[in-house]
Amino acid sequence: MAALELSNISKNFGAIQALQDVSMKIEPGEVVGLMGDNGAGKSTLVKIIAGNFRPSAGDITIDGSHVEFHKPIDAQRKGVEIVYQDLALCNNLTAASNVYLGRELTAQIGPVKVLDYRTMFKRAGELFAELKSETRPRDMVKRMSGGQRQAVAIARTLLTQPKIVLMDEPTAAISVRQVAEVLNLIKRLRDQGIAIILISHRMPDVFTVADKITVLRRGRLVADKPVSKSSPEEVTGLITGAIEAA
Repeated sequence: MAALELSNISKNFGAIQALQDVSMKIEPGEVVGLMGDNGAGKSTLVKIIAGNFRPSAGDITIDGSHVEFHKPIDAQRKGVEIVYQDLALCNNLTAASNVYLGRELTAQIGPVKVLDYRTMFKRAGELFAELKSETRPRDMVKRMSGGQRQAVAIARTLLTQPKIVLMDEPTAAISVRQVAEVLNLIKRLRDQGIAIILISHRMPDVFTVADKITVLRRGRLVADKPVSKSSPEEVTGLITGAIEAA
């Protein structure tokens, strides 16, 4: 059974057609590289899956059940998590505090509720260990590398035991060594049976970790095929329009 299935998804913003009849399917433990030029509709599609936008038409199915998202929390409750390009981390907080940002645990001490730092630090450490990241719960985010910051953002998604993780340009603006670290994190999510949609402009990264390539051009799906049956040259042609469809 597919972790996520989109059927004829369309989205209009007034007279602007951002997406038109996009259909795709993602299996558990599958990484899909979502590619396309700026304005192709990638971010719009991901925001629809994450509950930020409602589609103008079409259906979303998770684990075989039809779903409708009115806000992001609806998607989270169905197992959808998203790592935005800017990561949405607080530099002045620790790694553990960022993992639990907005979901803080509390403990009752007499009549007073206080933050349960011990439990949060322990669980954050377990999540970093699962990801085989060198990040430590007490590390301050402002002192972290790009790869470590990604580990914090990814660990935050694991709190809810997600079925689907959406990642927006996770390897943008970081060093070669940090790129390798982030790609390993993605592989570890995949090994846990999590379906991943990876938005990226970096062709080598997509061909390193993705099982399937999905290409959008001007809001339309022009390719949805296994990586083994495509090539960087074909994807470039699809993005630019030199190749109509594949």
